[in-house]
Amino acid sequence: MAMDIDVVVVGAGILGLAIARELSRSGYSALILEGAGAIGTGTSSRNSEVIHAGLYYPQASLKARFCVEGRKLLYAFCESHGVPFQRCGKLIVATNPAEVGAIEDLQRRGKANGCEDLRLLSRHETLVLEPELECVAALHSPSTGIIDSHSYMLALLGDAEDAGTSLALNTPLLSATVIHGGFRINAGGAEPMELTCRMLINAAGLHASHVAASIEGLSPDAFPRTGYAKGNYFLLNGRAPFQHLIYPAPQTHGLGVHLTLDLGGQARFGPDVEWVDRIDYRVDPARMAGFEDAVRRYWPAMPKDALVPGYSGIRPKISGPSDPAADFRIDGPQEHGIQGLVNLFGIESPGLTSSLALARYVAGLL
Repeated sequence: MAMDIDVVVVGAGILGLAIARELSRSGYSALILEGAGAIGTGTSSRNSEVIHAGLYYPQASLKARFCVEGRKLLYAFCESHGVPFQRCGKLIVATNPAEVGAIEDLQRRGKANGCEDLRLLSRHETLVLEPELECVAALHSPSTGIIDSHSYMLALLGDAEDAGTSLALNTPLLSATVIHGGFRINAGGAEPMELTCRMLINAAGLHASHVAASIEGLSPDAFPRTGYAKGNYFLLNGRAPFQHLIYPAPQTHGLGVHLTLDLGGQARFGPDVEWVDRIDYRVDPARMAGFEDAVRRYWPAMPKDALVPGYSGIRPKISGPSDPAADFRIDGPQEHGIQGLVNLFGIESPGLTSSLALARYVAGLL
């Protein structure tokens, strides 16, 4: 049976754009369906914009593998495409002796994952780099950086469109039906469309489980429930006295309230972890007190009333509040038995860093 197009990608976030780029540059005709009116309006544009080194994730996990590989690909992409970035480095700080073991474990894990440049610093060595810090020791990750995520998404889209990809905004997927040799797609919006494709990629992020449920022929047992973990950010009213990103010792469901910088030098603190049952990006000013307490553990000289509400993002979680953090979940034909279908669930941090490596992997599955 002849198909209208080779592949439909659902979701125009960073991952969907990267996958469409990879497949179209490999010679496949591709269409991206996006329910919103612009690319990257969800998790992709509401994060810390950090290029992670790959030290946090269990050895042999998909997060570890794709973060380390993706970091190298991402830096090379930024350089070749003129995407603004800075390899500023990161300090993960132990603010008391009980936390030193945690950052030592992090160093061992990072080196096992391929982060060979990690270095454990004494208090004195840390203060030489960042005199305003309060800590007893720190782990230095010089390969960590920051990126302009919006410029990155535009560059991905530009490459994909140059290779023949089409983008349909305000066009949500309504349903997909498994047919002989592919899928029948029904999309909504102002101009509803029906078309057939050989391959279907579900890269819908926060909506990935909902999209999976709309695929007729896919068992309900074949996809997880996606939960929402909101991360709030507060901005520093003034210029930060730091040149590196500053992270506390690791937390259970996130990396703690850390200090990141944008490419203009603006400091932001976050994210925290707030489990919610709906998508709502409002930042509650009442959470500021908790942020101030967390930040003053490593920056006690932060001025009073220095924080102002900033923005928030929501992470797609496939593990619950009391569960260990889940790995990326990438379900291809081997998992669900449907040829040409790939579902991606729980693609949170380090999804941005991993995006180009994940795109290569998904293309390989097909």
